[in-house]
Amino acid sequence: MLRQASWSDLPEWPAEDPSQAWDAFLIGCRALVKQDAWRNICTVADSIQRPDRETARRFFESSLTPYQVVDAEGSEEGLITGYYEPLLRGSRKRSARYRHPLYGVPDDLLVVDLTEVYPELKGLRLRGRLDGRRIVPYYDRGQIELGQAAIRGREIVWVDDAIELFFLQIQGSGRIALEGGETLRIGYADQNGHPYRSIGRLLVERGEMPLEKASMQGIQAWARANPARVTELLNQNASYVFFRELPAELTGPLGALGVPLTERRSVAIDSRFVPLGAPVYLATTWPLSSRPLNRLMLGQDTGGAIRGAIRADFFWGFGPEAAREAGRMRQPLRMWVLLPKPFKIQDPASGIQGAAPR
Repeated sequence: MLRQASWSDLPEWPAEDPSQAWDAFLIGCRALVKQDAWRNICTVADSIQRPDRETARRFFESSLTPYQVVDAEGSEEGLITGYYEPLLRGSRKRSARYRHPLYGVPDDLLVVDLTEVYPELKGLRLRGRLDGRRIVPYYDRGQIELGQAAIRGREIVWVDDAIELFFLQIQGSGRIALEGGETLRIGYADQNGHPYRSIGRLLVERGEMPLEKASMQGIQAWARANPARVTELLNQNASYVFFRELPAELTGPLGALGVPLTERRSVAIDSRFVPLGAPVYLATTWPLSSRPLNRLMLGQDTGGAIRGAIRADFFWGFGPEAAREAGRMRQPLRMWVLLPKPFKIQDPASGIQGAAPR
């Protein structure tokens, strides 16, 4: 649900510098300008050259209305985690060292979109495969790894570390440093349709590690200490991501909006509740800290594990610091979405209470 608010409701909004989010907003406008509700706003924004702090603030306050995101029970608090763009080592050819493949989309994966028949299912696509004349669920992670899917010949590259590849699938995009010095940028192409299951939570449930250690770094350490058990653990998450090679000149990984993400200004949201591409204001804390992190961001991505109204995934960027912060981030969150004046507010029971006319 979206509940109309005022700018004074946003924690530390007067202290925020909206000009720092300006470039990310303009990048998102490449997609948003195609929507009627955003067209005029994006056109005006494009004409403003490098606004200072107060110019950017006046623009957002005069063009947009803040709405607080609340869940079905009326709660204002949710969860924020973090993600980043990892760097893996790989090769175009399989070898004893590079033996874990990244696959493109297999030929037998079917995507079923029922929106035209069932409008209430907007945004929901089913994945499956043909079994005779029936459409059945697609193969799970373990079956894909065993070669049961039509994946032969769909290898993009091979990497040297199965657990790093698993986390690459969770992040959705990354870079591969190849032998010889070339670096590939790869991104999400599709998914097998199975729900994501947290292996960190599973390790906690099994008593393998305490909850406070169930970070990306903690899981990686467990995997290094238990190499013979890694495959069994990873297969507990039936979800499997397929990739595509992206242009090397991109400034960042491509998000679900179809534009490059901006480090520390792009965020993944659940587009059933928050319109994809909209500016959002986050009120949370820095990872493993009580220090406030209140920031204007752009909801330019989605994720299989990002489910729920007050749920977000903070994009930290590329490099060791980004990996460290992303792996540690799991904090309470309050969130506001900033929408154009033409945005129409609908029945709260419909999830997103407003939908931009197209």
